[in-house]
Amino acid sequence: MKKLLKKVHSHFYRYSVAVFFFLLWPFLYYFSRKAERYPMMNKFRKIWGICSSSISGIFYRYTVEQPIDWSRTYIICPNHTSNLDITAISLFMKNNFCFIGKEELLKNPVTKLFFQTIDIPVNRDSRMSSFRAFKSAAERLQQGMSMVIFPEGKIPDDYPPTLHEFKNGPFRLAIEHKVPIIPVSSLDTWKVLWDTGLEKGSRPGICNIFVHAPIETAHLTVDDADDLRDQVYQLINQKLHNHAN
Repeated sequence: MKKLLKKVHSHFYRYSVAVFFFLLWPFLYYFSRKAERYPMMNKFRKIWGICSSSISGIFYRYTVEQPIDWSRTYIICPNHTSNLDITAISLFMKNNFCFIGKEELLKNPVTKLFFQTIDIPVNRDSRMSSFRAFKSAAERLQQGMSMVIFPEGKIPDDYPPTLHEFKNGPFRLAIEHKVPIIPVSSLDTWKVLWDTGLEKGSRPGICNIFVHAPIETAHLTVDDADDLRDQVYQLINQKLHNHAN
């Protein structure tokens, strides 16, 4: 019975995401037409996330290690275990932002609008695609737009999830543009909804998100990218370990 209820909840959540997307679509479409309207597109992205999560009984609790100066531009690096991570980060952001995500999201009728406009699609198996994506990311950073990049590159297949190795891209990007990195530990979103929710279902609950202090990169060179990557990995991995125990 419990498994059945989780499956039902998962479908309810997915339908709520679709319903609120189509209700807000005229606004999202209008604000997606010009780059100067992207901040409003993000505001409606947040409304969409709040509505679809709340009606499903899913909420987010944030613990911030250090106050964030939102007048600055950042690269946000969270671990990734659930589709809810996207909503969690969207609701947390207080300045204009965009995501880098897999190009398959261009085929999804709900995410397509975002990855054709504000967000940046990438095929990580293609060097040319990765080059274009990070060139676009560099342009967005120079325009003062913060970037959300999941450094694992995907939601890992193992359950319960473990932290997989990080890609180098976000850390080179941060160093090259002297932008601080904010590591984010998504502590238990997978317990509410793992991956897409199709396999294990989902349930109402509170997702706990720990936001680490920003790491400055202005004093670093590209030769430090591996060390920065490892530092962020260890911070998130340790936080996940402490939370689990």
